[in-house]
Amino acid sequence: MHRLFSPVQRPPTLTEALVSLIALVVGIGVSIVVYGLDPQIPMLLGVIVASLVALRCGYRWDDIQEGMVRGIHNALPALIILMVVGVLIGVWIQAGVVPTLISYGLKLLSPTIFLPAAVVICAISSLATGSSWGTSGTLGVALMGIGGSLGIPLPLVAGAVLSGAYFGDKMSPLSDTTNLAPAMAGTDLFTHIKHMSYTTGVSIGLTLVIEMALSLYYSGTSGGLERVEVMQQTLAAHYVINPVLLLPPLLVLFVSYKRLPAIPGITLGVIAGGLCALGMQGADYAELMQVAFGGVTSDTGVEAVDSLLSRGGLNSMFYTISLVIVAMMFGGVMERTQQLRTIAETILKAARTRGSLILSTVLTSIGANVVLCDQYMAIVMGARTYAEAYRERGLAPENLSRAVEDSATVTANLVPWNSGGAYQAATLGVATIAYLPFNFFCWLSPLVTVLYGYTGWTIKPLAAPEDDATPAVPGAKD
Repeated sequence: MHRLFSPVQRPPTLTEALVSLIALVVGIGVSIVVYGLDPQIPMLLGVIVASLVALRCGYRWDDIQEGMVRGIHNALPALIILMVVGVLIGVWIQAGVVPTLISYGLKLLSPTIFLPAAVVICAISSLATGSSWGTSGTLGVALMGIGGSLGIPLPLVAGAVLSGAYFGDKMSPLSDTTNLAPAMAGTDLFTHIKHMSYTTGVSIGLTLVIEMALSLYYSGTSGGLERVEVMQQTLAAHYVINPVLLLPPLLVLFVSYKRLPAIPGITLGVIAGGLCALGMQGADYAELMQVAFGGVTSDTGVEAVDSLLSRGGLNSMFYTISLVIVAMMFGGVMERTQQLRTIAETILKAARTRGSLILSTVLTSIGANVVLCDQYMAIVMGARTYAEAYRERGLAPENLSRAVEDSATVTANLVPWNSGGAYQAATLGVATIAYLPFNFFCWLSPLVTVLYGYTGWTIKPLAAPEDDATPAVPGAKD
């Protein structure tokens, strides 16, 4: 026992810290890739290994437990937001807000500009639902059929679909990844989204320019548009489609612009959506409460519509919440017992400048997607590994959350064995390697954020006031 566990507390060696990390990676990799299992229990086994390593380094169980609790505590604001977002999605679908956004988005489709239109349509749908998977699995499938009938190569269509879907997922306050990244980095949701707009705007702008250039080489007839027309007719038959229903999302955007905290801001969106459901869709109180908890189960008879609208509710977020809790237990132990610091210090020896630090963050996040096969774990690892380094170098946490989302969130679908890549390839019917070169937004995003890191564009110093804000009040959170 004396040889296994040290009676004197000491920092872990790199080998000891890597044992914890490798246990997590191997456990998740084998479970997901070989057996197709969920990652929560393998992650819990990783927590056990990290705890044993900490005991070997002389840490008491109270120290280890404190790390777990502190890790979960750090994630509590994100968990609350996830619960409110689940309620919001269910209520907005019931209210006709999401169907209205999708219906109006479909009207933007034009055969002469099909590829950029596909990007815009999927971006609108993903912004409205917060789900890249839901968008690609519904509108994406329809657009693949339309694009094929117009004579456009399917890998190009898949690239346009995924570019728009991941843009919306990345920028939507309803997305779980958009909520997770700032929580792990130590900033708030709307500050994170605003800071991402600088790099994301360039990435989506370049993507649209490329898609418009590609569209010059392709033309076709409108014969493939019947599927979109069926979706529009189905939405109109089951929901009141009215511009008034754009008010709830506009309200959320307005309060985010006014920097109202995320939880009350999204709650206002829930209330506005509830009033629309009661006043415009004929829902009653009991029905509204049911969809707020259990989500919507659509039964229109059109599979594409039903798949898109059967979601939401508080219950739908419990899987992600359990994943975040276990991940934060692991991260808390690794952080409290200095195992993450040991690994980070090794990596940071090569990251001597601001640009190389952001490059290291991007490469670590992409590497986590390759090894861990899960974008949530990639976000957690990228953010928690570098959080202290950003603070020590005087960089605001939104720089970290942006770098993580510009890499971890958007590259999961570019890895064939990642859950994201496997899902998108199976759903769209195009191999990951085939659509990868044409998924412009998802591989431009990490390149743009690295460029911003080396040039210093929009890199915000720690505790610096916003340019358009009033002078900071002492003690106030930025």
